[in-house]
Amino acid sequence: MTNVPRRPMIGLTLDAEPAGGWSKLPWYALRQNYFEAVTAAGGLPVALPHEPELAASYADSLDGLIVTGGAFDVDPSLYGATEKHATVTTKDRRTRFEWAITREALARDLPILGICGGQQLLNVVMGGTLIQHIPDSVQDALAHEQPNPRTEPGHDVVVEPGSLLHDITGAGMLPVNSAHHQAVDRPAPGLAVTGRAADGVIEAIEDPGRRFLLGVQWHPEYAISEGDRAIFQAFVAAAREHRP
Repeated sequence: MTNVPRRPMIGLTLDAEPAGGWSKLPWYALRQNYFEAVTAAGGLPVALPHEPELAASYADSLDGLIVTGGAFDVDPSLYGATEKHATVTTKDRRTRFEWAITREALARDLPILGICGGQQLLNVVMGGTLIQHIPDSVQDALAHEQPNPRTEPGHDVVVEPGSLLHDITGAGMLPVNSAHHQAVDRPAPGLAVTGRAADGVIEAIEDPGRRFLLGVQWHPEYAISEGDRAIFQAFVAAAREHRP
């Protein structure tokens, strides 16, 4: 019998849409390239429906968690904001579940990768705040909602030397795609900023005190660079070590 290495189980949060479009009933969705990136890195991807009361049970079964992105925002009230920008849209049940599963993953020190909106959610859960709309808050901001296809770079990210992200990618600068109008404002306690765009927008955060906790503001599942692939490989490797 061939000794095949165990694939760690990686949970990915889903997006959700109301009835209409693909289905006449409410439906879940997630792009295939999220699952393909995890599989290519040696993980066993599983989709996580939005059941907040089951978050602890899910976390008990997982070796790692990916909080995915989506075309919606974290409710500003969750980070103490008293006003909501006109561009803010929320998906409250999705956020309740992602909040719950992230807290459970943190409590177990599971490897966590936050992608785009997932980075923002991770920062808020841990006590940080967000910029609600970059064009209104950042002077001379780059086009963080890039006009060109997401399969192409939108801008570069400068990577902090000595960081986990730098160790993973071996790069001081990464080309990334960009599909967001919000970003981390005040990082949560314990989180280090390890990547920024040229306009100063925070593009990567991590917690050096944990097994593996990394948030990136771009979408590495598109594999714009070898650094993107390396992120998934390092994350899955950390998840494999979680439960040998």
